[in-house]
Amino acid sequence: MTNTDRPLAISAPEPRTLDLIFTEKARAELHAKYEIVEADPENIAGLGDEILGRARYIIGQPPLSAETLARMPALRSILNVESNLLNNMPYEVLFERGIHVVTTGQVFAEPVAEIGLGFAIALARGIVDADGAFREGNELWGGEGNANARLIAGSEIGIVGFGDLGKALRRLLSGFKARVRVFDPWLPRSILEENGVEPASLEDVLTKSDFVFVVAAVTSENKGFLGREAFASMRRGAAFILLSRADVVDFKALMAAVSSGHIVAASDVYPQEPLPPDHPVRNLKGFIRSAHRAGALDSAFKKMGDMVLEDMDLMDRVLPPMRCKRAERETVSRMRSKPVAVN
Repeated sequence: MTNTDRPLAISAPEPRTLDLIFTEKARAELHAKYEIVEADPENIAGLGDEILGRARYIIGQPPLSAETLARMPALRSILNVESNLLNNMPYEVLFERGIHVVTTGQVFAEPVAEIGLGFAIALARGIVDADGAFREGNELWGGEGNANARLIAGSEIGIVGFGDLGKALRRLLSGFKARVRVFDPWLPRSILEENGVEPASLEDVLTKSDFVFVVAAVTSENKGFLGREAFASMRRGAAFILLSRADVVDFKALMAAVSSGHIVAASDVYPQEPLPPDHPVRNLKGFIRSAHRAGALDSAFKKMGDMVLEDMDLMDRVLPPMRCKRAERETVSRMRSKPVAVN
């Protein structure tokens, strides 16, 4: 099969790389089935009409103009392998032409949910502080070391957002026999109830929970919506666990709530990444820190490549993509998450 016999795919997966998201076997399959053109994401328009005219797929989410898309009559899908949907292309044009915009972000749901559960257990049982005290020779033995400890089992849990990550978290929490309330204004009550959670207002999630997990994406409506008043409304000693994006919270207000001793917290995400060496959260007692590593497992990245190959195969046969998650016309332009660099 010659290059011109194979469908053409433009590869612009930054901040990912093809080596990161494809196993050796899957990458060999990719190159065997498709003509791959590596491209600078910032200069897709400079590829020339011969390449743009034949391109069936884009792997990545480079900025695209309506003019560039007009030069791509064969384009069937943009396969976003970063996971965030950026408002950097004319989605209305893509939808009008029936071009699928899909994302592989759901591969991160289970890994992030697992670390979130780990944060909750660590905060509930004081594991990190107890380990530090032991290292310093100041450990408290037996019951003396459990003055503020509690169980997740039978507790009241709140979840803000109920997409793929929220659903994965709910599955992990099912064995704890906890009462789980969920606030998600984008979902009808029936979907929440079918997943075994109680639909609730944001106020109820914050004020009635021992543990609050924030897994909501950043949109044009919710940036910084969890601030000083939200944290003040939480139960004293409750745990606040931030797993999605830092922009949904007022981070200074979160640190102040923890510093005052009103709540404890854990976060995998921050307003600036990487954080400056002198950022005050680094030494904040009652705060567990993780360097945006919750979902960054090689197994998750490699699953991306498998999903891309499966959906490209379906679309080659004039079938809709089934493995990746499709962007929705009504919500995609409201997303405000930022991509994360991969070292």
